[in-house]
Amino acid sequence: MSMTGGDALVATLLAHGFDTVFGVAGESFLTVLEAFRREQNRIRFVCTRHESGAAFAADGFARFARRPGALFVTRGPGATNASIGIHSSAQDSIPVLLFIGHVPTHSKGIEGFQEIDYHQMYGKIAKAVVEPESAAQVAEATARAVRLARNGRPGPVVVVLPRDVTEGEAGEAAIPADSGRPPVGADPGALGRVAALLKAARNPVMLLGELVHWEDAGAEALALAEAAGASVMAAYRWQSVVPNPHPLYMGHIELNAPPYQRRAWAEFDLVLALGTRLDEATVGRQAKLRPGQKLVHVYPDGEVLARFSAETALMSDVKPALKGLAAALQGFRPPQARAAWQASTHALERTFATPGAARVEGAVDLAQVAAATGRLAPEDSVVVCDSGTFARWIHRYHPWRRPGTYGGSATSAMGYGVPGAIGIRLACPGRTVIAFVGDGGFQMTGQELMTAVEQALPIKVVVCDNGVWGSIMTSQRAAYGPGHDFATRLKGPDFAALGAAFGIPAFKVRTTAEYADALAAALRHDGPALIHLLTDERDISPFGPWDP
Repeated sequence: MSMTGGDALVATLLAHGFDTVFGVAGESFLTVLEAFRREQNRIRFVCTRHESGAAFAADGFARFARRPGALFVTRGPGATNASIGIHSSAQDSIPVLLFIGHVPTHSKGIEGFQEIDYHQMYGKIAKAVVEPESAAQVAEATARAVRLARNGRPGPVVVVLPRDVTEGEAGEAAIPADSGRPPVGADPGALGRVAALLKAARNPVMLLGELVHWEDAGAEALALAEAAGASVMAAYRWQSVVPNPHPLYMGHIELNAPPYQRRAWAEFDLVLALGTRLDEATVGRQAKLRPGQKLVHVYPDGEVLARFSAETALMSDVKPALKGLAAALQGFRPPQARAAWQASTHALERTFATPGAARVEGAVDLAQVAAATGRLAPEDSVVVCDSGTFARWIHRYHPWRRPGTYGGSATSAMGYGVPGAIGIRLACPGRTVIAFVGDGGFQMTGQELMTAVEQALPIKVVVCDNGVWGSIMTSQRAAYGPGHDFATRLKGPDFAALGAAFGIPAFKVRTTAEYADALAAALRHDGPALIHLLTDERDISPFGPWDP
């Protein structure tokens, strides 16, 4: 049967297991939209209110479905609006396909209407930019984009679709079958060398990052930690890779490391970095690698491995490396002397994660809010944190008891919370999804609540409203002293009234005691709900000289 390039694209997505895509409609890919209309019983097209929302939603979907997400935007402004989400997906190693409707082929290179050279624009952000030159090439280009996005280190791929290419006749195009992702296996000899380093180490630590979540390898990580007698720490914003109450867990590396964590890091002589690109937020600020501290780096991308001088670098997926190392350590008994130090350090971590240590000035204690969320929400709930210093309260005090329960951009891209929660809920239809968003982040993408209403997605949104750009104000005051606040105060609407305008239940919370009832009511409601949490600008962050 003859088909257009747009038909071939949608048929290829279906053949590769896509059942949900996101986007904002555009005139430059009408044939693609028509193909989605005909196939709407097989694939869901979620219309967001802004292209950044589509990009964040596709990212959230991908990171919890653990398969590529996809979004469709139009040329020029649509493509630029999506860039914040694509950058976030790139740094977090999330496979997302961005399809851009482009100017017709005859208009390329002469500054056509809304024309941008996407190879130049996205070439340094995405893993690749793919552009079919004819309708007959669309199916193979789409299949190649899927392979590129998920193979090796996952990441975003951009597919440029000139309008005449998607509107053109593809003939009886062959739709490529899904060939699957080729695994990246660990070299047995290298595994043996790493096992020997673990046996010889005085005090090893396993630093777990984004690909531990992506491969759902938390159980394997704990099995290796127990076999090696190694401590476990989570890279920045990946704190739910393993259950935090586990006795070998020593904490999540935040932008502000508490004293107990700095002391612990100084004791580690071997760092086994697993599935983390060793981003600047993780090892460039607090947990700096020091001379004499041996590094073993496991990652499926040679370019990332080449950035560091590791004692041993393994180009491998995380899960097979974890299993191979655990097997190589069979019969090994960790030194008993290490266990007492680990027990005392883990006890400090549990104290640090218990509300009551950080001083609170205002009427709402975000530590108690985080703890109450952990008590009232189902244990497998996904808690999404937008960017902002309010998130540090949730990071520290929410009880991360299960792997895969934290959602949020590790790049701290503002505005992720609401659309990210939409994508996560679509990927996990049976789970509760709660998004904590600052007043600044909500005013960037909060209109995506209407997408949640339209799609009947029961996400719960907690707006933490302190009326300031908290982290910037803190830095401003540190640099210039009190009285130098400038451009860091933020006037916002009545968020509870705004929630009501969206047609959803909305609750205003002015004191800590009011939060539990508001959350319980929001959780009972079978649909989206919003909580407007009035916090105090003095309680910007739970980090300071009062830390234990």
